[in-house]
Amino acid sequence: MAIVSLKQQTERVEVSSFETDNKILFRFFDRLPAAERDEALLKAINIGVLALMEDRLSTFFAKTSNELGTELESLKLIFDMKQEVFMKTAMKGVAAEEDIAEFLTGFFEEREIKDEIHLTGSTAGKIKKNKTGDIVCYVDGREDIKIVIESKFDKALSFGSIEDKDIFKNKSDTAWSQLIEAQANREGKSSVIVFDASSVSSNILKNVQDIKYIPQIGFVVIVDSQKGNYSNLGIAYILSRDIAIKSQTLHLDRQFLEIFVGRIIRDVSEIRQIEKLVKNNIETNKNILLQIEKSMLSMDFTFAYLKKFLDEGDLSKQDLLDFYFGDEVRGKFKELESDLKSL
Repeated sequence: MAIVSLKQQTERVEVSSFETDNKILFRFFDRLPAAERDEALLKAINIGVLALMEDRLSTFFAKTSNELGTELESLKLIFDMKQEVFMKTAMKGVAAEEDIAEFLTGFFEEREIKDEIHLTGSTAGKIKKNKTGDIVCYVDGREDIKIVIESKFDKALSFGSIEDKDIFKNKSDTAWSQLIEAQANREGKSSVIVFDASSVSSNILKNVQDIKYIPQIGFVVIVDSQKGNYSNLGIAYILSRDIAIKSQTLHLDRQFLEIFVGRIIRDVSEIRQIEKLVKNNIETNKNILLQIEKSMLSMDFTFAYLKKFLDEGDLSKQDLLDFYFGDEVRGKFKELESDLKSL
C-alpha cells in the first residue's frame, strides 16, 4: 500500500502511518522535545523536497532568489551567512569534528563495530600544549589500540611528502606532518587525516584524489561534507583498523602491504570516476555497470588476499602468483559480463 496519497480537489498530501529504522533520523528526533517533533518533520520534508527538486540547495537558492519573494531571499541570506561563518571561523573545525564523529557512530552501528569514539580536539595530548588529533577511536574499547583522526578543512595545507621536504625552510604543517604528529600526540597505532572537497588545496588534490596510503604514516582522505559523502573515510578507517590490530601480533612486510592497499585505493578511485560517468552519461549505463562490477570484484578479490596476509603474516609464492594473475576474479567477471550484456 502506498505511503503517500494526493487529494487532487483540495491539493493536499496525505501520508499514512509508517516507521523507519534510519539511525540518523532517530538521533535527530531523539534530541528534540516531543512537542517540537511534528513541526521539525514538516520543515525537514519541505527542505528535502526543495533540495530534491534542484539537486543542491545552494543551486536552488541561487536560481530562485529573484522569483519567490522576500521569504526565500531571507532564507538564502541565512544559508549564505552560515556557509561564510563555517568556512571562515574556528566553528568550521568544531563542526567538521562533530560531523565526522556522527558519521563514524553510524558507520560502527551498521557494521556492529565496538570501537569507542572520543572527541579530543579541545584537549592537549602527550605533547605539551599540543591539541593535534581531533578524534581518537579506541578499537574494541582497548586503550592500547587507538586510531587517531585529524580533520583539516583548510586550503593552506600541502601534501608534504618527505622526498620534497626542505629542512632549511621555516616549519609548516603538511598532511604528512599532521599524520605523524597526531599519532605521537595521542599515542595512536594508526592515523587518518581528513580533507573536504570544498576546501582542499590543489596540491592535496593532485597527490590524493580520493584516498592516499602513506606506508607507516597513515591515510589521507578527501570527503564531501556538503553532500554528506564520507564513504572514503569509512574505507580508510576499516583498513587502518585492520593494520592497527594485526600490527600487535604480526610483523607485516611493508612491500606486501603496499601492494594490497595500493590496489584497493586504485579500485576506489576507479569507482569514484565511474560514479561521475553514471551521472553525466546515462546512455552508457550498461558499460559503466560492467566497469563497476569489475572494480568491485577486483576489490573483493584483493580484500580476500589482504585478509589472508594479515591473518598469517605472509603469503606463499603460489598465493602471490594466483593474486598476480587473478584467474578466479576474471572468470567471475566473464559471467557477470554475459548477464549484463543480455539485459
